[in-house]
Amino acid sequence: MNGDDTSLPHTDRDSPSGPPQGGLDGFLVSLGVVVEPELRELALTHRSWAYEHGGAPHNERLEFLGDSILGQAVTVKLYRDYPELTEGDLAKRRAALVSTLALAEVARALDMGAVLRLGRGEELTGGREKDSILADSVEAIIGAVYLSTGAAEAERFVLALMDTLLVDPDRFTDALDPKTALQQEAARRGLPHPPYDTVGSGPDHDRRYTARVTVDGVTGRGTGTSKKNAELAAARDAVTRLRPRGR
Repeated sequence: MNGDDTSLPHTDRDSPSGPPQGGLDGFLVSLGVVVEPELRELALTHRSWAYEHGGAPHNERLEFLGDSILGQAVTVKLYRDYPELTEGDLAKRRAALVSTLALAEVARALDMGAVLRLGRGEELTGGREKDSILADSVEAIIGAVYLSTGAAEAERFVLALMDTLLVDPDRFTDALDPKTALQQEAARRGLPHPPYDTVGSGPDHDRRYTARVTVDGVTGRGTGTSKKNAELAAARDAVTRLRPRGR
């Protein structure tokens, strides 16, 4: 491992940008994984924290490693489980499963946002809820698991993390672009592209958005820290509500 990765960021337990790691330990133990403490903390250290602490190491190298391991584990799983699918269909399913939206959902289920080390700027702008930061932290943890336990255990860990997504067939078509999926559903019913009603509330540094979209009398609702994320969540909700009626 590169020397930059073995040195730890300085612990900042009393700072709101350096929360305790207990929650992360809990879910790692529940999945039967032991991660070296220095790698665990490195995986949770965002570059904004590192910048504010004298250029300390951060999690981007682990994220790079974890992204590769995640992609390989999901690719092999799909290849083995769906021998009838074409290369194109397999690629679409993989893209949906490893998308930022899907990984952020995994991170939220594990409450990873609460244990991240963020700079004060990210704290003030809702960094603990940002899809990109959450998704990157999942990849970094995967990288830390790989370095701590080896390839076989890292693959098992990835599949355990992704289990609920792997068994959800709608994830393969909707997670990548739920707005497109909703447009296709509307077109199938002979309806025009659905408009979104999106409003923001709260101060600039902690703004939240709520979106609504209605197709064929069914309304989907979603919230997010950006207009885009709120509309994606509303579209996914609408598709979920529509399909049992139409199929």
